[in-house]
Amino acid sequence: MPRSLLLSLPGRAAAAALSLALPLASWGGGPVAASLEAVTAPPDAEARIDTAEAWVWPVSRGVRIVVAFSAPAHAYGAGHRGLDIAADSEDEVRAPASGVVAFAGTVVDRPVLTIDHGGGLVSTLEPVRTTLNPGDRVARGEVVGHVATGGHSAPGSVHLGARLDGEYVNPLLMLGGVPRAVLLACC
Repeated sequence: MPRSLLLSLPGRAAAAALSLALPLASWGGGPVAASLEAVTAPPDAEARIDTAEAWVWPVSRGVRIVVAFSAPAHAYGAGHRGLDIAADSEDEVRAPASGVVAFAGTVVDRPVLTIDHGGGLVSTLEPVRTTLNPGDRVARGEVVGHVATGGHSAPGSVHLGARLDGEYVNPLLMLGGVPRAVLLACC
C-alpha cells in the first residue's frame, strides 16, 4: 500500500479519522506513537491523497512534532485530530498547499485559519493570527499569518489539522508521507 499506510474502512459512521502506528523519533517528537484504531475515511481517500498537491510544513525552521495525530475510536471519542508542531510566538505560518481561505476568525478562545484546497481536502491552522479573509487565494508556502496564543495547543506550538470530506486524516499523509518502518535485529 503506498506510503506504508494501513487504512481501515469500516464505514463512515464508525469514526472520524485515519490512524497509524508511528514512532515519532525520526520526526523529532520522541517515542510517542499514535494508536491503531478502527476509523473511517472516504472510500477513495488513499488515491485522492496520493494525487493531491504535496504539502509543506507550516513553520519554516526545523520541524519538531510536539503532539502526534491520534485517531479517536469513534466520531466523538478522545483523540488528537492533527499535529502540534513546535513554533516560537510570532513565527510566520505558511499555507501547507494552495487553496482558498474558508474561515479566518476566533473559535472559542483561539484564532483559527481554515484553507480549502479543493477536492474535499481542508487544512486548519491554530492558533494563527491572520489578516486574510474568506475567499482570499493562497499559494503553497505563502505566509498566511503568525503564531498566536490560545486554544488547546501548548504555548510555543501551532496545530495543523487536515480533513478529507469532513473526516479527519493524519496531516503526515500530505507532508511527504509516513516514514517507512524499519525492522531491527533484536539480538
